Amino acid sequence: MHKPVIVCLDLEGVLVPEIWINVALKTGIEELKLTTRDMPDYDQLMKRRLAILDRHHLKLRDIQNVIATLGPLEGATEFLNWLRERCQVIILSDTFYQFALPLMRQLGFPTLFCNQLEVDDSGRIVNYHMRMQNPKKHSVAAFKALNFCTIATGDSYNDTAMLEEADAGFFFRPPEHLPREFPQFPVTQTYEELQERFTASGWLR
Repeated sequence: MHKPVIVCLDLEGVLVPEIWINVALKTGIEELKLTTRDMPDYDQLMKRRLAILDRHHLKLRDIQNVIATLGPLEGATEFLNWLRERCQVIILSDTFYQFALPLMRQLGFPTLFCNQLEVDDSGRIVNYHMRMQNPKKHSVAAFKALNFCTIATGDSYNDTAMLEEADAGFFFRPPEHLPREFPQFPVTQTYEELQERFTASGWLR
């Protein structure tokens, strides 16, 4: 008998655009273009981002205003619907609930595990709080302990631990350097390729 399947998807770069890149484009602050596709140390990256926001007097509402202009990547909603007809789907992201709500609404409110921002009364982002260390890897490990078969997809350094932990892991449109560093993960460029990979695994019908 086949185990039930959970597919774990990264959010930014897999289903929706990169939030910080779009904030950089809107504000003209080139430094904000760095993402987890470029820097493996998430804590260092977030501290850098918060310092940049302070230096430019940007607050939570400024970022939320940019997010309000974004929508799912082309084909993402259809892909997500295809998956949800066949298995359970969990979005595992290092973004923040204060950022994600408008995007989740457009995706039909899939289950999202992410993190929290600490915001003062003026709307300044003063800190961020991870739900736990290495949450994507631990989430996949927990699903496996519950006797689920796990498939994971991501595009960044912060996804590699969950891809390694999963029964099957795939890159989706990663930067060129990542597959060279992690050649064990097959690369996909379209949702159709992902569907083919998932179906070929034998776990999805």
